[in-house]
Parts: sequence; structure tokens; C-alpha cells
Amino acid sequence: MTRRSTESLHYPISLLAVLFVAACTAPPPSSSFAASGSVQTGQAGQDQILHGRAIVVSHACGDCHGGGNNPAASGWLDGLRDTITQQFRIGPFVTRAKNLTPDNTTGIGRFSERQIFNSLRFGLRPEETADVEITSTVPGQGNFPLHPHYLAPPMPWPSWRNMSDQELYAIAAYLKNGLKPVSHKVADSEGPPDFWASGYTVEAIGPYPVVAYPTANEKR
Repeated sequence: MTRRSTESLHYPISLLAVLFVAACTAPPPSSSFAASGSVQTGQAGQDQILHGRAIVVSHACGDCHGGGNNPAASGWLDGLRDTITQQFRIGPFVTRAKNLTPDNTTGIGRFSERQIFNSLRFGLRPEETADVEITSTVPGQGNFPLHPHYLAPPMPWPSWRNMSDQELYAIAAYLKNGLKPVSHKVADSEGPPDFWASGYTVEAIGPYPVVAYPTANEKR
């Protein structure tokens, strides 16, 4: 879910070198946090769906996943159909924008809203992560997977994770309940599935939760 040019995305060689040198381990421990008990993960209301739709459109999810910024466009969020505009080559890896419609076989219909939430908040692949509430970013604690499997770039989940619980669940509600399912199989991305863990460090993507305001760089 991110804007992209009309050509395959090429990441800098320096970034790839850093990722290759780093061990493919989970991010260093971060502080635990209180999970929201007020967010409903059941049947979505119309207001929640519309809120999620507005976020999806304003954050240009369709630029990668299909349809641009037009929910009426053919192929809206149903995944890669054009290898020039929706396939990303990152060094020796190839990542492909997935089908985000609620089709049970080729899309995200088989995942719960909570699994989608966990993908947006923690970058975890829903098909390899349990449907549980996560209360820590320390592997093996608070239901955070001991061996996490992450979404591959250019999915910008590190930029999304400090959204509120309500915003992330609204996105999940729209994807699960506001879209019609489309049967469209997207080929799997190519490359070691755990490779990206080495790049998702606190130094690289910042802490979660975000540090308190103001910092030494800010003023009231």
C-alpha cells in the first residue's frame, strides 16, 4: 500500500548490503503496551467501513494493489495485474501486490479483522500469524510470534503502525466488509520469507509506541 512510479522499484544497493549483513532475526525488544479493549472486531458498522475507505483512498493503497485512487475503477484492490506497475524488484527479490478483496481463496477473506490489524500494526504476514491479540513487540512475549514472518517491502507498515487502533480496524473493516470479493490469484513473491526481519530494527523503523512528546528535537 504505497505510491510507486510506473516502473519496477529498485532499492539502493547500500540498503541491500545492510540487510544482507544483518542477521535474519526479529527486531530488538521494545516496550510492551496496553491493548485496546474497546475496539470491536465483529460485524462492522457503515461508519467504520466509510472511515476505512477514506484512509485506504487517501493513503493510495490502490496505487500498488489496483485501481489507483478510484474505488470505481476496474481491478480495485484485487492485486497485481500489470508487472510493470505493480511488481517490485528489490535486488534479487521480487514482491507482488496482493489481492486485498475478501475472496476466501485468492484474497484476504479467510483472515479475521484482527489478523489484518496485526499486519498493519506489526507487519506480520496474516497467513503465518495466529488470530490473537498482541500486547508486546518482544518475540515470544504478549503473543508476539517467537519467529515472526514479515510483509516484504515496499508495504509501508512501519509508517502505518502508529495510527490509532480505531483507524487500523476501520481499514480492516473496509477490506473485509466494504469490498466485493474478487477471485484473482497473484503469484507469490520471490525470496526468503524471513529475510526482511533483519531490516525491521528499532534503529531502522523507530520505536513502537512512538516516544513521548516533546523530545529534545521538539518544543511545546
